[in-house]
Amino acid sequence: MKRVPRALTIAGSDSGGGAGIQADLKTFAALGVYGMSAVTAITAQNTISVTAVQPIDPEIVREQIRAVVSDIGVDAVKTGMLYTRDIIEAVAEELSQLKVPIVVDPVMVAKSGAKLLREDAEEALIKRILPLATVVTPNLPEAENLAKMSIECLEDAEEAAKKIATLGPRAVVMKGGHLEQDECVDTLYYDGVVRRYTGRRVSGGTHGTGCTFASAIAALLAKGSDIYEAVERAKRFVEEAITYSKRVGSGVAPVSPLGKTVLDAEKMRVLEKISEAVSLLEANSAFAQYIPECQTNVAMALPEPRTLEDVAAIPGRIVNAMSRVKASGCPTFGASRHLASTLLAVSEYTPSVRAALNIRFDEGLLETARRLRYLCSEYDRSKEPPEVKAVEGETTKWGTREAIKKIGAVPDIIFHRGDWGKEAMIVILGKDAVDAVKKALKIIEAHRQEKA
Repeated sequence: MKRVPRALTIAGSDSGGGAGIQADLKTFAALGVYGMSAVTAITAQNTISVTAVQPIDPEIVREQIRAVVSDIGVDAVKTGMLYTRDIIEAVAEELSQLKVPIVVDPVMVAKSGAKLLREDAEEALIKRILPLATVVTPNLPEAENLAKMSIECLEDAEEAAKKIATLGPRAVVMKGGHLEQDECVDTLYYDGVVRRYTGRRVSGGTHGTGCTFASAIAALLAKGSDIYEAVERAKRFVEEAITYSKRVGSGVAPVSPLGKTVLDAEKMRVLEKISEAVSLLEANSAFAQYIPECQTNVAMALPEPRTLEDVAAIPGRIVNAMSRVKASGCPTFGASRHLASTLLAVSEYTPSVRAALNIRFDEGLLETARRLRYLCSEYDRSKEPPEVKAVEGETTKWGTREAIKKIGAVPDIIFHRGDWGKEAMIVILGKDAVDAVKKALKIIEAHRQEKA
């Protein structure tokens, strides 16, 4: 069995789940590293404040480290909240016996302002932990404390990084999030060289960014990256974690280290569902005669879609090729405008309907669908307001909203009878692409039997 990279976090527990070991373990998992933890303190906190801190007995912290290192092993370590001088002494003694990269996030104060390092422990952190560090990752207040200087610009950050490096760590990453600049610039001082990493200011939750950044560096070092690559990739990882964060609590929302991973997995599920739906259509030769002149497509949206790029469909659509049903390509995100617009409008009313399929308009099909107890609603394209008609792609959204308002619910089928130069159409909705296609095939089969 191939061995998985392993990383250990030595940090405090955040009961809110946004920072500390909770953020570290999510980050390890997202980057494909087996995560382990040694808890140093239990905090009672949420997105607003830290209401209590209970340090763990230093000998229990020591034993947690020994237990995982002696059996599972470790390829990199990240330290966060160490809180007391006695815990720092115990952690330093254990880390001094390891020959692996150590990333130190010198956690001193929480984003809410609560002290996460006792005053009598600062000297121990500087003298016992920093000399063991491969990389130390202070934010601006922490760097000002460690370097004993004010930091107001990138030149100050560079000077501070050099001063902190004299305390023992091999590399210093001075995080630039607190600097008042249009861009977010981190400054790395390593092996006598200064390198800057520039990123965009990303809007979203920021609780846990420091923990996520340091644990991402540790995870990447555990996987064999060098310090330059680890810092670069960790910075992009944090940007994604902020971008994909969700609103939680009433204070500072937490980052989402697994947000991009979850999204990528959901994209794969959407593409698989469309492929399965297309296979059902291609295996049903009778469907060919229900393909409209503008061709058929089947589309499915991600949860909470916001743009056309969040909806996948078949580029080139599904065609009638010599009475055979044939998809013109493989499902791709951003490949549909009309059905995607329909689904964006539907998502305003319900999250449970995420797929659509269009077929040729036929009054007989609608009658059959109603007999099968499918809920149908329509809109009249001739009544489309000029201001809507003037905007490309807005017709379908407007029509979908009109059809939903008409019956006060999201139907199974939305149809219109066309307009000058516009083909009449039936759109069948479903919870996913396979569900929409099965509805269509059920209606078509029943309709064919009624005609026979």
